[in-house]
Amino acid sequence: MYAISLGDDGAELRPLEPWHAEEFLAHLDRGREFIGRFIPFGAESTDVPSARAELQKWADLRAAGTRSLHGLWLDGKLVGGVLFLNFDADGGTCEVGCWLEPAASGRGLVTRAMRILIDWAVEERGIHRVEWVAAAGNVPSLNVARRLGMSRDGVLREKRAHRGVRHDLEVWSLLAPEWRAARENASHRDH
Repeated sequence: MYAISLGDDGAELRPLEPWHAEEFLAHLDRGREFIGRFIPFGAESTDVPSARAELQKWADLRAAGTRSLHGLWLDGKLVGGVLFLNFDADGGTCEVGCWLEPAASGRGLVTRAMRILIDWAVEERGIHRVEWVAAAGNVPSLNVARRLGMSRDGVLREKRAHRGVRHDLEVWSLLAPEWRAARENASHRDH
Protein backbone atom coordinates (compact mmCIF):
# COMPACT_ATOMS: atom_id res chain seq x y z
CA MET A 1 0.00 0.00 0.00
CA TYR A 2 1.01 3.60 -0.39
CA ALA A 3 2.50 5.96 2.16
CA ILE A 4 2.88 9.51 0.88
CA SER A 5 5.28 11.75 2.77
CA LEU A 6 3.79 15.08 3.82
CA GLY A 7 7.15 16.71 4.53
CA ASP A 8 10.25 16.44 6.65
CA ASP A 9 8.41 16.11 9.96
CA GLY A 10 7.63 12.38 9.72
CA ALA A 11 4.03 12.94 8.59
CA GLU A 12 2.47 10.53 6.10
CA LEU A 13 -0.81 10.01 4.30
CA ARG A 14 -1.80 6.33 4.12
CA PRO A 15 -4.90 4.25 3.51
CA LEU A 16 -6.94 3.61 6.62
CA GLU A 17 -8.04 -0.02 6.42
CA PRO A 18 -10.15 -2.39 8.55
CA TRP A 19 -7.01 -4.06 9.90
CA HIS A 20 -6.12 -0.70 11.54
CA ALA A 21 -9.13 -1.05 13.88
CA GLU A 22 -7.17 -1.20 17.16
CA GLU A 23 -4.97 1.75 16.19
CA PHE A 24 -8.01 3.67 14.91
CA LEU A 25 -9.89 3.09 18.17
CA ALA A 26 -6.88 4.17 20.28
CA HIS A 27 -6.58 7.32 18.17
CA LEU A 28 -10.28 8.11 18.54
CA ASP A 29 -10.12 7.54 22.29
CA ARG A 30 -7.21 10.02 22.56
CA GLY A 31 -9.14 12.67 20.64
CA ARG A 32 -12.80 11.77 21.04
CA GLU A 33 -13.84 14.94 22.90
CA PHE A 34 -11.79 17.23 20.64
CA ILE A 35 -12.96 15.56 17.42
CA GLY A 36 -16.57 15.46 18.61
CA ARG A 37 -16.91 19.19 19.32
CA PHE A 38 -18.36 19.83 15.86
CA ILE A 39 -18.65 16.46 14.10
CA PRO A 40 -19.89 13.02 15.10
CA PHE A 41 -17.01 11.26 13.30
CA GLY A 42 -16.05 8.04 15.06
CA ALA A 43 -18.75 8.31 17.72
CA GLU A 44 -20.02 4.80 16.98
CA SER A 45 -16.53 3.26 17.18
CA THR A 46 -16.41 2.38 20.86
CA ASP A 47 -14.65 -1.00 20.78
CA VAL A 48 -12.48 -2.93 18.32
CA PRO A 49 -15.36 -4.70 16.52
CA SER A 50 -17.27 -1.45 15.98
CA ALA A 51 -14.08 0.33 14.85
CA ARG A 52 -13.39 -2.50 12.40
CA ALA A 53 -16.98 -2.30 11.12
CA GLU A 54 -16.63 1.47 10.61
CA LEU A 55 -13.41 1.05 8.66
CA GLN A 56 -14.93 -1.80 6.62
CA LYS A 57 -17.87 0.44 5.72
CA TRP A 58 -15.42 3.06 4.41
CA ALA A 59 -13.41 0.42 2.51
CA ASP A 60 -16.62 -0.72 0.82
CA LEU A 61 -17.53 2.87 -0.07
CA ARG A 62 -14.04 3.40 -1.54
CA ALA A 63 -14.47 0.25 -3.62
CA ALA A 64 -17.79 1.64 -4.88
CA GLY A 65 -16.04 4.88 -5.81
CA THR A 66 -18.36 7.09 -3.74
CA ARG A 67 -16.33 7.90 -0.59
CA SER A 68 -12.91 7.21 0.89
CA LEU A 69 -10.97 7.50 4.12
CA HIS A 70 -7.24 8.21 4.47
CA GLY A 71 -5.20 8.28 7.68
CA LEU A 72 -2.62 10.81 8.80
CA TRP A 73 0.35 9.35 10.63
CA LEU A 74 2.94 11.38 12.49
CA ASP A 75 6.12 9.53 13.43
CA GLY A 76 4.33 6.22 12.85
CA LYS A 77 1.30 7.10 15.01
CA LEU A 78 -2.22 7.59 13.62
CA VAL A 79 -3.27 11.15 14.57
CA GLY A 80 -6.13 12.00 12.20
CA GLY A 81 -7.35 11.74 8.67
CA VAL A 82 -8.84 13.25 5.57
CA LEU A 83 -11.72 11.92 3.55
CA PHE A 84 -13.99 12.24 0.58
CA LEU A 85 -17.42 12.47 2.21
CA ASN A 86 -19.08 12.35 -1.19
CA PHE A 87 -17.44 11.62 -4.51
CA ASP A 88 -19.41 11.94 -7.74
CA ALA A 89 -16.99 11.57 -10.64
CA ASP A 90 -19.82 11.55 -13.20
CA GLY A 91 -21.19 14.83 -11.85
CA GLY A 92 -17.71 16.29 -11.33
CA THR A 93 -18.19 17.12 -7.64
CA CYS A 94 -16.87 15.95 -4.31
CA GLU A 95 -16.91 17.00 -0.68
CA VAL A 96 -13.80 16.69 1.45
CA GLY A 97 -13.37 16.73 5.20
CA CYS A 98 -10.97 15.97 8.02
CA TRP A 99 -10.48 15.18 11.68
CA LEU A 100 -7.51 15.33 14.05
CA GLU A 101 -6.67 14.53 17.63
CA PRO A 102 -5.49 17.55 19.67
CA ALA A 103 -1.77 16.68 19.68
CA ALA A 104 -1.67 16.86 15.87
CA SER A 105 -3.43 20.18 15.41
CA GLY A 106 -1.61 23.31 14.31
CA ARG A 107 1.01 21.47 12.20
CA GLY A 108 -0.57 21.92 8.76
CA LEU A 109 -1.11 18.16 8.36
CA VAL A 110 -4.66 18.47 7.04
CA THR A 111 -3.75 21.22 4.57
CA ARG A 112 -0.82 19.22 3.21
CA ALA A 113 -2.83 16.00 2.93
CA MET A 114 -5.82 17.76 1.43
CA ARG A 115 -3.64 19.23 -1.34
CA ILE A 116 -2.78 15.67 -2.36
CA LEU A 117 -6.43 14.55 -2.30
CA ILE A 118 -7.67 17.59 -4.23
CA ASP A 119 -4.93 17.30 -6.81
CA TRP A 120 -5.79 13.64 -7.37
CA ALA A 121 -9.53 14.38 -7.57
CA VAL A 122 -9.07 17.20 -10.08
CA GLU A 123 -6.28 15.77 -12.22
CA GLU A 124 -6.96 12.03 -12.11
CA ARG A 125 -10.72 11.84 -11.71
CA GLY A 126 -11.85 15.01 -13.47
CA ILE A 127 -13.56 16.60 -10.48
CA HIS A 128 -14.61 20.18 -11.28
CA ARG A 129 -15.97 21.35 -7.89
CA VAL A 130 -14.52 20.46 -4.48
CA GLU A 131 -16.65 21.39 -1.47
CA TRP A 132 -15.79 21.90 2.20
CA VAL A 133 -18.60 22.13 4.76
CA ALA A 134 -17.86 23.02 8.38
CA ALA A 135 -19.64 24.36 11.43
CA ALA A 136 -19.28 28.13 11.60
CA GLY A 137 -17.65 27.80 15.03
CA ASN A 138 -15.01 25.34 13.80
CA VAL A 139 -12.39 27.99 13.08
CA PRO A 140 -9.47 25.56 12.47
CA SER A 141 -11.50 23.75 9.80
CA LEU A 142 -12.53 27.00 8.14
CA ASN A 143 -8.89 28.10 8.16
CA VAL A 144 -7.95 24.97 6.19
CA ALA A 145 -10.54 25.90 3.55
CA ARG A 146 -8.97 29.37 3.34
CA ARG A 147 -5.43 27.99 3.06
CA LEU A 148 -6.57 25.70 0.24
CA GLY A 149 -7.79 28.76 -1.68
CA MET A 150 -11.47 27.96 -1.36
CA SER A 151 -14.20 30.57 -1.61
CA ARG A 152 -17.00 30.87 0.92
CA ASP A 153 -20.25 30.15 -0.92
CA GLY A 154 -22.56 30.84 1.99
CA VAL A 155 -24.01 29.77 5.31
CA LEU A 156 -26.72 27.21 5.93
CA ARG A 157 -28.27 28.62 9.08
CA GLU A 158 -28.78 26.15 11.94
CA LYS A 159 -28.46 23.28 9.47
CA ARG A 160 -26.96 20.58 11.71
CA ALA A 161 -27.93 19.52 15.20
CA HIS A 162 -24.97 18.17 17.12
CA ARG A 163 -24.83 17.53 20.86
CA GLY A 164 -28.08 19.41 21.42
CA VAL A 165 -26.99 22.55 19.56
CA ARG A 166 -28.02 23.65 16.08
CA HIS A 167 -24.93 24.75 14.17
CA ASP A 168 -24.68 27.06 11.17
CA LEU A 169 -22.72 25.34 8.41
CA GLU A 170 -20.40 27.26 6.14
CA VAL A 171 -20.06 25.97 2.58
CA TRP A 172 -16.76 26.61 0.82
CA SER A 173 -15.72 25.49 -2.65
CA LEU A 174 -12.88 25.36 -5.09
CA LEU A 175 -13.21 24.91 -8.85
CA ALA A 176 -10.71 22.96 -10.95
CA PRO A 177 -9.50 26.04 -12.91
CA GLU A 178 -8.90 27.89 -9.62
CA TRP A 179 -6.98 24.92 -8.23
CA ARG A 180 -4.77 24.70 -11.30
CA ALA A 181 -4.11 28.46 -11.29
CA ALA A 182 -3.20 28.43 -7.60
CA ARG A 183 -0.86 25.47 -8.13
CA GLU A 184 0.75 27.26 -11.08
CA ASN A 185 1.22 30.46 -9.04
CA ALA A 186 2.80 28.46 -6.21
CA SER A 187 5.13 26.80 -8.69
CA HIS A 188 6.29 30.21 -10.00
CA ARG A 189 6.88 31.48 -6.45
CA ASP A 190 9.07 28.45 -5.76
CA HIS A 191 11.41 29.30 -8.64
